[in-house]
Order: sequence, then structure tokens, then C-alpha cells
Amino acid sequence: MPVPPVPVPRARRLLAALAAALTALPLTPASAATHHGAAYQEPYRPQFHFSPARNWMNDPNGPIYHHGAYHLFFQYNPAGTTWGNMSWGHATSPDLVHWTEQPLAIPQDDSAMIFSGAVVDDRTDSSGLGTTDNPPLVAVYTSAARTPDGRQTQSLAYSLDGGTSWTKYRGNPVLDIGSSDFRDPKVFWNDRTGSWLMAVALSDRHQIRFYSSHDLKSWTGLSEFGPAGATSGVWECPDLFPLAVDGDPARTKWVLTVSTNGGPQHSTAVQYFIGDFDGTSFVADDPAGSYTPPAGTLVNGFDDGTYGSWTATGTAFGTAPATGILPGQQPVSGFTGPGLVNTFLGGDAATGDLLSPPFTVTRRYLDFQVGGGNHPYVPGSGDGSAPPGAALADFQGAALPPGWTATGDLAGITPTKEHLDGSLGDSVLDTFTPGAGDAATGTVTSPEFTIDHRYLNLLIGGGNHPAGTGGETIVNLVVDGRVVRTATGRDSGELDWSSWDIGEFAGRRATVRIVDNATGGWGHLMVGDLRLSDRQARPKDRQTAVNLLLDGQVVRSATGSDSETPDWTSWDLGDLIGRQVQVRVADHATGGWGHVLADQFTLADAPAPGMAQRAHWLDHGADFYAATSVNDEPHGRRVVIGWMNNWAYADRIPTSPWRGADTFPRELALSTVDGRTVLVQRPVGELEELREGRPWRGSDLPVRDTRLPLPVSGAALEINARLRAGTAREFGLAVHAGGGHRTRIGYDTAAGELYVDRTASGTTAFHESFAAVHRAKLHLDPNGRLTLRVLVDASSVEVYAGDGTLVLTDQVFPDPSDTGVAFYADGGAARAESLAVRHLRSSWRG
Repeated sequence: MPVPPVPVPRARRLLAALAAALTALPLTPASAATHHGAAYQEPYRPQFHFSPARNWMNDPNGPIYHHGAYHLFFQYNPAGTTWGNMSWGHATSPDLVHWTEQPLAIPQDDSAMIFSGAVVDDRTDSSGLGTTDNPPLVAVYTSAARTPDGRQTQSLAYSLDGGTSWTKYRGNPVLDIGSSDFRDPKVFWNDRTGSWLMAVALSDRHQIRFYSSHDLKSWTGLSEFGPAGATSGVWECPDLFPLAVDGDPARTKWVLTVSTNGGPQHSTAVQYFIGDFDGTSFVADDPAGSYTPPAGTLVNGFDDGTYGSWTATGTAFGTAPATGILPGQQPVSGFTGPGLVNTFLGGDAATGDLLSPPFTVTRRYLDFQVGGGNHPYVPGSGDGSAPPGAALADFQGAALPPGWTATGDLAGITPTKEHLDGSLGDSVLDTFTPGAGDAATGTVTSPEFTIDHRYLNLLIGGGNHPAGTGGETIVNLVVDGRVVRTATGRDSGELDWSSWDIGEFAGRRATVRIVDNATGGWGHLMVGDLRLSDRQARPKDRQTAVNLLLDGQVVRSATGSDSETPDWTSWDLGDLIGRQVQVRVADHATGGWGHVLADQFTLADAPAPGMAQRAHWLDHGADFYAATSVNDEPHGRRVVIGWMNNWAYADRIPTSPWRGADTFPRELALSTVDGRTVLVQRPVGELEELREGRPWRGSDLPVRDTRLPLPVSGAALEINARLRAGTAREFGLAVHAGGGHRTRIGYDTAAGELYVDRTASGTTAFHESFAAVHRAKLHLDPNGRLTLRVLVDASSVEVYAGDGTLVLTDQVFPDPSDTGVAFYADGGAARAESLAVRHLRSSWRG
């Protein structure tokens, strides 16, 4: 994804930050290739996955084989380890394994950053940018303009020396539709039409548009695909390519891949569609959009033009259900029948509740569709008002309150006139400074005060960069020179209350210190009131949620995903059979995405899976995004490379002096499995070049309710395993084991799921979502066996299962000494029929 996800209210702030970043970066490319060697021994440094020597990297761009070498370009910040200053980095390899980082390829300039795109070999010089004797390599990329609207257009650069140096085309842009969400072109030669074909994302519309050109300069629209499949996140980084089913060229299908933030782990992922492409239009065999939920007893479908016996209060619901889009709203799709609940009535500012009458739970599941804003129900929330007490500071004056001091870039800071959602006045202290934007760092400190109340309540917003991450945006309470309490923002432009119980420090002298050490995205804090009180402040209720009430109390809750396509969700009500419950649809938000969609409440005997479960995914782990395939691959393979990271925490992973790595290249194929055509993946065969020594082998190893350490260890391994389920509840392999840490790659027999468990994998505290278990449905073979191929690197695991029909990729950050491998079983017995563990040598040392 070229642009990190940004809530709507922060758009102007982001544009200012982009402008500041562009101004700060020198626009000249690097002058020499980077040779690695011993420098690639830092903690967590991948040993056989590509990563730049220094600085930030995200999407792989324009991979191509040309004149005996693989060229890999990538989104790159030459000036730091967070997203910004986007330019194209460059690396080359003879074999997809050993990479040499080259000088900066295409730098940003004073008019635009360089977002993702493709590179083609214009062999006939159709573009006229070279000659017939020396045809050019042409990069087709997105220009992200330094304009108030952040317009995105498609542009060209060309190379006449095999990709070493690049010149931007004077006639840029070559394609402009006046959009700020039009990006990531994939371009290749279309044999059917004898022309170049472009697939490019209309990101906010969840569409891929196809264009044709004879010279790479003038483009004609052909068709659009979408919305389809997963649409809860923007669409980006498309790719389109043919694959022969079961290796039979007469049964060729086309595969369209799309990156989105609404994946199987509810975050960064790549979905795919299999279908037909006639040179103009793509038609999916299974778009994953049409779906019939389990039959059941309808509670309310909102299709008769009324709410029935449901009661609406407030202004958000009106007098009757909506029939789709409301004035000023983006297109609404995917709901069932003619009507639905839609609270975008007069815009996002409207609020209210819709309450059902009591009904009896007669079946195990309540299935329904929910969409709109992602604003969960928060227990104990209130109206956001300040509790009674003494204001330590409210930042409503023209200057800092008396006695407050500032350092660093924040010296001279004054409160900013901006009325944010949740603020109690017209000003806040905002460390996002004019000119520097998020790059500003420093501290703002209060004078000493005596703690004479139990609570210190803080009204704060801005970046979520906790203490200990190295780039903090935090508010600290300092007593006797020691930090005793700390708080951070929530990556939000809204202010909300945090509260510290400080009763144990009663009578002591203290100071409040606001610390901004962050320079990348959300690298700022906004602080409103600081209030001493004997009551704890309640966070503001901003929910856009569907709640289940039992005796008036919320016992289940669901919210949207910032999408106008409501998705199916299910509550397991097995513990409430026979009880009387109510449904309450609540819209208490007034800012961006401050509305809720709901439809088709049905009591059923089976759950209705959401789109994240029904769509087709290249990878079910948390760290696979922006996958793109190699143009002109010399062996006729379809090889893809993805960004091995996740936008939720990409700028916080604990690596230095680089941040970002790519997945190991994968070869794709289509196979028939159980009568269905499915995508199959495997690591490229060049992995063999890294195998070191003879493998350790084991067979017929039993284990029961314990962990069996294997007599082999390492931080860079290839593991092949065939494990048989016995009576065990869970069984599998543990890697990077030691010191109480491990990453588990296992199988849950009751759930029928393969999982990667990184909750105890090592360093995890840098983001709240990192310590998690990632799961995917997988059937064991008819003999109850699980076959795995696992690539273990210093900071990642890539798990191939089901003969390559299922892959999970996750980053992990273990202690370098945690290199053990074990076979385990919980809740019974299992057996390892065969194990082979190979050491892999570093690709950076030959």
C-alpha cells in the first residue's frame, strides 16, 4: 500500500506532512551500490529475505528480468525509517536469492512522490523513449502530487542503461482522471490485442480499471472490475496474469490479485479472483460477493418499508429504513433485500438508537449484516464531559500556561485554535507544528504541582506510540524524577479521556511532561484538558454498533469496518437459549464514518461467515501485502514477491537501521482440488542454493501433552514435516524456542484450523495487535496428517500447508539466542511421521 491508512478527519494534516517531508529530502539519488557482508548481522535482520541496508521500505515495485538479472524496485524513504519521501529503491539479483542494493532509482521531486507501479521492457521502442537499437525499460508509476487534493496520476520514467539510471518523461502525467485514489498500475504486453494493458486501482471505489495503449503514453479505458470480494479496506496494488490449470495450456485461467486492509486477520492482506480475461474485461468465476446465509427465523429484515415494532430515538434513523444510498453518501451495496438500517441521515452528525422489542433466543446463532463506521461499543463510556475537580491546564490561552516550558522543535509552541471532536474548548496543545508537521520533536513540561486528588484525567489524541518504542508520543507523570504513569494517543484526530489513579502519590510533588520523539505517521500528540479529580473521567461514547442486550446490559457487540458494504457477522448465543434479549443499533458518533448500517437479523442453527472468511487469500498471515509478479520471468514461471509487513504496526517494528522486508519469492500455479480450481504456492526452487550441509532427519516421533525438543537449532531454517493427529487437541512445531519464548505453528483439531501463535514469540509490546494467534481453516488429509513446509528466518516464519493451497506469513522478533525447534502436543497424543530440518546460509554472504 503506497499510503498508510489515514482516517478522514486527518486528511489535511497528512497532506501538510507530505509537503513537509518532500521539502526536507534532497532530491538527488544515491551514487553507489550497497554491498552488505558483515553489516547484515543486526538483531532481527532477515538472512534470506530482501531488506534494504538502511531506511524504510514498503511495496515491491516493477520486478522484471532483464539482460541476465532480476530487478526489484521498491517503495523507499531515503531519509528515514518511517513512511515518507516515497521514491523507488532498486536491487538486482542473478537468482532471486542473492541481492545487491543499487543506487536510488526514481527519486521524489518537488511536485510529487513516487508511488507504486510496474516496469516493462519496451522491446520495439513503442514509446519512442529510446531507439530500436537501444529500447528502453519504462517504469509506469503513480505520481502523488503535492497539491491540496493529493491528486494521484500515472506517469512514466525510462532507462536506457538497463535500469541503472532513470529519466522522468517530460509529458507526465500520461493518465489523469482527477482522483486522489487512483494508483498502483500494473502494466504488461497484452498478446490478444497487440497493445500494452494497465490494471490500476480506483482504491476508494473497490474497483480495478483496465486501460490499453500502443505507446505507453496515451491510454484508453477498457472496463472495470468490482466491487467484489472483500471491500472493508481500500483496494490497491492489482496484478493480472494467466496460469494453466494443472499445467494444461488448453485450460488457462486468469488470476486477478488485489491488496486490501480487510483481510482474514482483519488487516493487511492480498485477495485473489480466478476467472477469464478476453483482452478487455475480467470476469470472476467466483467473485465471493453473492452469498446465501443459513436459513432461520427472521427477526427483522427491514424490507416492508417500516421498522415494525422496533423503536427509533434521536435523528439518525428517521421514520423508516433506507433503500440504499442516502444523500451525500458513497455507494452502498451488498445488503439483503430492498431495505436496511442506514443512519447516514443528513450526514454523519446525526445520532440515535434503534431498539427491538424483547424476543426469545430459540436458535444458537444470531446472524446479521453490519457496516458503516468502525467505532466499537466501549463499556463504561459516557458523554465525554470533564469530571469535577481542579484544572491543571486547559490550553485555551494564546500562550502556554504560566510555568510550562518547551524544548527542541517545540520551543515556542503555543496552543492551536482547532475544535476537535471531544475537545472541551476551542484550542488544544498540538505537537504537529507548522512547517515541520510530524517531524517536530521535543518536550513540553508543566511546573511542579502537589498531588491532592486521586485521579489525573487527560484529554488526549494523536499518535499511538507508547513508551519504550524509541519514537514515543506520550504524556508522562514524573514524581521524584521518575516516570510513574504514561499514556499515548490512539492514532486518532479525536480527543478522549485517559485516567491515572495517582492516589498512592498523595501529597507528593509532580510534573507532567509531554514527549514527542516520533517523526513519521501520527508522530504528534494533541492535549486538551489535564484535570485533577476524585472521579475517573469516562471516555466519550462514539459507538456505531449493533449490541445485544440481556436484562438491559450489553452482552454482545459488533461494529462496521469503515465500509459502505455491510458484511455478515454471527453471535454464538448457545448460552442464552430460552432467554429474552433485545437488539440495539446505536449511532453515537458525529465525526468521520459516524454512521452504521445493519440488516437481516436472523436466528439460525449455523453461523454466517463474513467476507474475510469467504474471500480467497494469497496468504492468511498478518504480514503479506502488495504482492506483484515478475515481468518477463525467463523460466516461464509466475513468481510473486510481497511486502512482509502490516500497516497496523509497520512503522513500529523493532528493527534498525532498516524497517521493512520482502517475502521470499513464490511460484504460483493453479490446480484442481476436490473439483475446484485453487491457487497453489511454493517457494521458488532457487532456495536450494542456500541449503547448507545435510539435513537433520527424524521419524516416528511420539509426543503426548508435552514439548519434545529436537536436536537441531537455527535462526534460518527450512523445515519439512509430516505430522499425524492422534488424540491431541493441538499439535505442531515450535520454532525460535528458548528462554520462555517460542513461535508455535500448530493445528487445532476441534476447530479444523492451522495457526501461527506469536503471543510468546519475543518482542511484541510495540503494538497491541502484534501478540496474536492467526488462524485459517484447513482439512487434514484422509489419513489425519498435516504436511508443512516452513521457512524460518531471523524475524519471520512462512508456513506452506495443504500442498501449498494455504500459506501463513508472520513476522516475529525473538531474542537472537532463541533458536530451538520442538514438536509438541497439547490435550493428548500426536506423532511426527517424518521431519527434515535444513540450515540455510545467509544470502548476504555468498
